[in-house]
Amino acid sequence: MNTIYCGRCGEALDAGAHERCAAALRLEPPRFCSACRRRMKVQVTPMGWTATCVAHGDLRSRLEAPGPPAG
Repeated sequence: MNTIYCGRCGEALDAGAHERCAAALRLEPPRFCSACRRRMKVQVTPMGWTATCVAHGDLRSRLEAPGPPAG
């Protein structure tokens, strides 16, 4: 069985409650790789964020610009 780690605190998800971590991750990028627990390099820009694990690559979030009004 592969352990999955919390992207905020780096602890195993099955090791305890992570409700506060989940709430924080809705507002901020992950700091730890969920696959290997390595600390990731994180870059935040006005358009989103990129978190890079040296072993597993990039995770990205992008804030999309609002489109034209429907009508």
